[in-house]
Amino acid sequence: MAGLNSILKIFLPKDRVFFQLFESVVEELVKMGNKLKEVVNEPDFEKRGRLIKEIEDMEHVNDEYTHQIFTELGKNFITPFDREDIHYLATSLDDIADYIYASAKKINFYHVNPDDIGIQKMGDLIALGCTQVFKAVTELRNMKNMRQITDALVAINSIENQGDDIFDMSIERLFATEPDAKEVIKKREIYQIMEVVTDKCEDAANVIEGIIVKYA
Repeated sequence: MAGLNSILKIFLPKDRVFFQLFESVVEELVKMGNKLKEVVNEPDFEKRGRLIKEIEDMEHVNDEYTHQIFTELGKNFITPFDREDIHYLATSLDDIADYIYASAKKINFYHVNPDDIGIQKMGDLIALGCTQVFKAVTELRNMKNMRQITDALVAINSIENQGDDIFDMSIERLFATEPDAKEVIKKREIYQIMEVVTDKCEDAANVIEGIIVKYA
């Protein structure tokens, strides 16, 4: 099978549609992560609303890219790596976008003041996670810089662990300092959704790791 894969690499064009689509997806994810950081650092409700609308628009763009990936998967008999891996990677990247948008939306939906150390640290981690996912995915086209991919995967794993720690500390602080039960419920849900984003980044990293083990 390894020999067959090598032969296919010779005859397939280098600039393949799947790589271009995946790169478009992760470019959008970086924008979404950075925009989420703006949301959690914006004190004005109306201005946050406009930023959240931008994230929603980006999420719709990513949905279209994901749809194109699945369409191409149905049309192309030969793919650059396993069809299942293309499907898993597209789904995991789409999940990151979905949960970033969900995080931003909940902040204004619940009228929560994001001037909260837990929310802001989670925002920083999410933006960093998206950047590392971008680094790993954009190297899949040629798989020449394996060090960049593996460094990015290690960083994503670390980000997920930090997300768990920030979630635990934020919940502990919330119960210790917030007297309003409604605020506790609202903030806890936002922490949870933001922590899921870091989980989804790790899911994407696991798919990428599986791909490079097979094909690098």
